[in-house]
Amino acid sequence: MTRLLYAAAASLAAAAPLAAQPGTSTSRPAIRPLGAVTATTKDSLGMVSNVRALPGGKLLVNDMTGRRVLLMDSDFKILKVVADTTPGNPNAYGGTVASLIAFRGDSTLFVDAQTLSMLVIDPNGEVQRVMSVPRAQDAMMLAAGGVGAGAFYSNGHLVYRGMPNIRMQVVNGTPQMGAMPDTMPITRVNLQSRVVDTVGYVKIPISLPTITRTDDGKMNVNIEVNPLPVVDEWAVLPNGDVAFVRGRDYHVDWVETNGTRRSSPKMAFDWKRLTDEDKAKFVDSVKTLLDKQAAANPGQGAAMATAFGSMMGGAAGGGAPRVQMMVRAEGGPAGGGGPVRAPQVTAPKINVVSPSQLPDYQPPFFATSTRADADGNLWVLTIPTKPQPAGSVYDVINGKGEVTERVLIPEGRTILGFGPGGVVYLAKRDGTATTIERATVK
Repeated sequence: MTRLLYAAAASLAAAAPLAAQPGTSTSRPAIRPLGAVTATTKDSLGMVSNVRALPGGKLLVNDMTGRRVLLMDSDFKILKVVADTTPGNPNAYGGTVASLIAFRGDSTLFVDAQTLSMLVIDPNGEVQRVMSVPRAQDAMMLAAGGVGAGAFYSNGHLVYRGMPNIRMQVVNGTPQMGAMPDTMPITRVNLQSRVVDTVGYVKIPISLPTITRTDDGKMNVNIEVNPLPVVDEWAVLPNGDVAFVRGRDYHVDWVETNGTRRSSPKMAFDWKRLTDEDKAKFVDSVKTLLDKQAAANPGQGAAMATAFGSMMGGAAGGGAPRVQMMVRAEGGPAGGGGPVRAPQVTAPKINVVSPSQLPDYQPPFFATSTRADADGNLWVLTIPTKPQPAGSVYDVINGKGEVTERVLIPEGRTILGFGPGGVVYLAKRDGTATTIERATVK
């Protein structure tokens, strides 16, 4: 979805003049290309969600659709299958939601949401021990490295975004979701004491479905999305500091490991004011791209329907629901009751909000657009506001909250992760297949 919205913004980049917000500067570094690619994988890989750089150029790879964790050498030769689905393998890759987290020293955590476990992997790809996740209800967010910021290790703690507590009711036989909050906590849990606290809050995009029941008992799901939300981003730096990148005025709030809080000044950005005509064009562009995406992926609707059915009622065999539910009998008071069986859901329809609900200034970034490199910099994938070379442009922000350079990532690539010494790992995707490339920052 982010790639689709990025494409829509790029197509309208020249549609409106730039206009600085009050008190901000538009002086920006020139865009420069990423350095040369120095190595490329040859083996067949599925959808790689994240990687972990190790000493000597070795790499742990989380092949999510292949359901395996691989250890590769500096030439991308596979040295070892660390975890997979082979029967009898004690290092099992359980579900399809799992993530690698840089742990103490050069060790790595492999978090598997389905088994509620965390494998501790040493730099040689050997599993040293298995830990349980600190809190079962947070397993999905700990393992969300491929679909969001995921989790990070910092001085004895795991830091991650909290899980939305969306309450669902079944009223007159039809599931109804409650209001979704527009902010979420960034949570920190101590791995020894299991004490949980909140580091800060981030503004998130909201897309809540409306569910209706047809005469034959099926569920129709309509999802309304704002294609240009003003959101916040966050990341944990190698020294353990947590950075909050604010989307409304583009500045960074910092929480240091000792608890000290500080804020950096607003950063320069090419702000673009959106007229009513610009907003209408953007909404129309997103609708067109959604229609094209649905036509090109006919199985997508069925997959979404299955996911919603599972979320609303658990697995077909009656598994536990994946959101907190409260069942209300028809015409009666709220009550208890066990898990609701997965209903039959038609292909969800994605609707776009009216143009009037878009912000007056185009925000600087979308959700899940920020990473920290191995040298203590933040990389923020910015939304284009004026014509730029083909590819994706990242703002590189130092520890003072200053944009020091703007780096162009080649078209068709996304950043998987970073290594020491200015190494960047890129993913080149073709459907569900991934090629990993290692490049230099300069």
